[in-house]
Amino acid sequence: MSLEQLPVKTHPAPALSPQCARPIGSGGRLRPRAGNARRTLLQFAVFALLLAAGICAATVVIDPLQFYRKSVLFPPVFSTEQRYQNPGLAKNYDYDTIIIGTSMTENFLPSVVNKALNGKTMKLSMRGSTADEHYKIAKLALETGHVRQVLWGLDYFSLKKNDPEAAADFPEYLYDDHWWNDYRYWFNYSVYEMWLKGIARRLLPGGRQDLEHLNNWNDESAFGAAKVVNSYRNAKREEAYFSLNEEPLDEVQDRFNRYIYALVEAFPDTEFYFFYPPYSVLRQEVWKATNEVRYRNQLEMGVWMFERLDKLPNAKVYNFQTESDWTYNLDLYKDLSHYKQDVNTAIAEAIGRDDPKYRMTPENAALFARTLERQLQTLVLTPDLQVLNAETVVADAEGSRSPQWSAMTAPGPSELSVPAKEAARAIGAELGWDQRTRTLTLSRGGQTLKMRAGRTDAEADGRAVDLPYAPVLTGGTAMIPLRAVCEYLGLHVETERPDAHTIRFTIRLRPA
Repeated sequence: MSLEQLPVKTHPAPALSPQCARPIGSGGRLRPRAGNARRTLLQFAVFALLLAAGICAATVVIDPLQFYRKSVLFPPVFSTEQRYQNPGLAKNYDYDTIIIGTSMTENFLPSVVNKALNGKTMKLSMRGSTADEHYKIAKLALETGHVRQVLWGLDYFSLKKNDPEAAADFPEYLYDDHWWNDYRYWFNYSVYEMWLKGIARRLLPGGRQDLEHLNNWNDESAFGAAKVVNSYRNAKREEAYFSLNEEPLDEVQDRFNRYIYALVEAFPDTEFYFFYPPYSVLRQEVWKATNEVRYRNQLEMGVWMFERLDKLPNAKVYNFQTESDWTYNLDLYKDLSHYKQDVNTAIAEAIGRDDPKYRMTPENAALFARTLERQLQTLVLTPDLQVLNAETVVADAEGSRSPQWSAMTAPGPSELSVPAKEAARAIGAELGWDQRTRTLTLSRGGQTLKMRAGRTDAEADGRAVDLPYAPVLTGGTAMIPLRAVCEYLGLHVETERPDAHTIRFTIRLRPA
């Protein structure tokens, strides 16, 4: 039998189930089963929901910002992120007095305010805040029905338009009564970061986690005249163009009406104590020198806001901006504006006793602005970093007058440098200038004084003399030491200190 005739044994191919059929061009890979995919998606969804529910439950139970309740499971932890922390404090703590304002109010001690205003105080300050933010936290607290008194610091700059980026970062959902948008709190990992930072502060040596010192920066700051003067010199350069963007006054007034006046009017049973903070007098001088519009607006608003609030029986206004015992004492400040806790204490005590020295009334409201104007007209900074008012009186047989100098510096503790042309006019002297030798010549009543810019050696009636301070050329203006010049011209100059912040030069003229 040939090979071709041998029988061949064959086996049928196994049948494939429809699920295992391979489509042409599949590269030999099988499609995943649709049932398995659905099951996986369902499991993932369930896991995600359980995870989300767990996160929500954890946030509600732990409640890092005490948004829902005062902490009872563990000692309270407070965040220094005031815009996030304050809503929980306002809703869940026991108080009848609140503090509202910017960093100018952060150094108030609630215990001091308690004693001054006979209340139980909660500080709800926000550094760098604006009037609309003040409105939101004040309204939240007022609507609890607990608030009997409000201590509110009124800064002109807080009435300016809020920065769009800062406004976008404000947690509006913490300030409304809509529970359905609380998910922004539930799923916000940063609230845990705030909470953990609060715990870390508690564990650090000397770390404070109590409402008495919450956000109080007094002990963490360096104060002193040198720091303030450095800020002053920088501000004179850096703020030169700020007036280009100054807002119209009617827009500022509109924000006051919407965010402050309307709130006082809406809660007639609550007493509101407003105050204008005592920035250093150098802060005011910089505004006047670099931003006249802003400076004038502030003065006008000070009176205007008082007149508005004075119409309401539950509002009082206090003005501390001209208190020279504070504003001239640069050692009380860490920069041009921010003052020590001692000043906050003095403010609270003055308001508590309703001190007439600071209480604004229809009779004295404009006087505060005039006083500030007077202070700035004669303001000088001495080499030892004292701030003084240097007054000049020129007296003769017909009476006395007070010349106003266009520029003025204090080269020493008992001297005043003023423009040579204005000085010559004030004392009735003739003035000459030799550009080649840079020599000033003043003559009066047969006496002559020759001085050279930048040098203390001079010539009085032909004899060599030494000036205590050299004449200086500043921006094309010759500044001369007034007292020394007058004495070398045979005039009598009296120097007196009528108060701790004033030095007065009285020049007695004799017939020329």
